[in-house]
Amino acid sequence: MSKIPKAALSLKQFMLRQEVLKLYRTIFRTIRQVPDAANRRDLRDWARTDFRNNKNQTDELAIKMLLQHGTRSLKELQTSLELSGTDTSNKANTKHS
Repeated sequence: MSKIPKAALSLKQFMLRQEVLKLYRTIFRTIRQVPDAANRRDLRDWARTDFRNNKNQTDELAIKMLLQHGTRSLKELQTSLELSGTDTSNKANTKHS
């Protein structure tokens, strides 16, 4: 008898899920660099709402399109931060003793 649950993800589904999670984490890491607290809060709320609204999406093509949209939005945010003089590299988040 197999120990794989009935709801186990296919390899494609697993890979897509990993991409979504990676995008989610990257978006939130980038949002942390927004200098204004109110804007940070608004961006976090927007991102959470977007991901929650699409969490039950199962169509592979739709998920890929949502990933592309999310990636474009992330790049726009990163570009805005770079233009404003905010360092978007990971070095900006490290603390020196």
